[in-house]
Amino acid sequence: MLKEERKVEVLRTEGLKKYYGNNVNQVKALDGVDLSVKQGEFVAIVGTSGSGKSTLLHMLGGLDQPTSGKVYVEDKDIFSLKKEALTVFRRRKIGFVFQAYNLIPVLNVYENIVLPMELDGNDVDKKYVNNVIESLGLSEKIKNMPNQLSGGQQQRVAIARALATKPAILLADEPTGNLDSRTSQDVLSLLKVTGQNFGQTMVMITHNEEIAQMADRIIRIEDGKIVKGGQA
Repeated sequence: MLKEERKVEVLRTEGLKKYYGNNVNQVKALDGVDLSVKQGEFVAIVGTSGSGKSTLLHMLGGLDQPTSGKVYVEDKDIFSLKKEALTVFRRRKIGFVFQAYNLIPVLNVYENIVLPMELDGNDVDKKYVNNVIESLGLSEKIKNMPNQLSGGQQQRVAIARALATKPAILLADEPTGNLDSRTSQDVLSLLKVTGQNFGQTMVMITHNEEIAQMADRIIRIEDGKIVKGGQA
């Protein structure tokens, strides 16, 4: 049954473009991107600085409007939604992990993790959340404040927060950019294992080839275009 579920397409883009400026000053950050991600996949998008990978991730998450093209999450054209509806959809269906941990300093670890659900007025699935916390090795830290944690621990809290809402897709933007090499490997290993345990679909952008090798599939982007690995 799981193999059948993995064939379901969770994320798709069609002709995605993002242009800045006009005429000779025009920059084509994305220039016709078509990609597909299936349920349960862990995909890494790699490219040099300026290749368009961060712009692409922001489009996939509905954080920025494309010049043209479509982004579908669970077959929903996200840019057909009005601003308020898109905000709600993003909160419920898309998890984000950024290079900056973005934890709320006055909330403890557990409160940070369940905050998105409370903002949405939903009951917390305590069993599921506790399983995520345990999987990420945070069980003994749930009452700690962010400033009492190492960088690697803070990033694990950010991952737990992203997973806690059971999003359709988790988007990670250089998630280990602020961590040393060993901690980066530890955090990425935990992210991958946790994703597998919970059947989570994940898309990560990185410039680090070694980290990218941990993914199920690598998508390469150059000059705003997918040059390899765009289709599942």
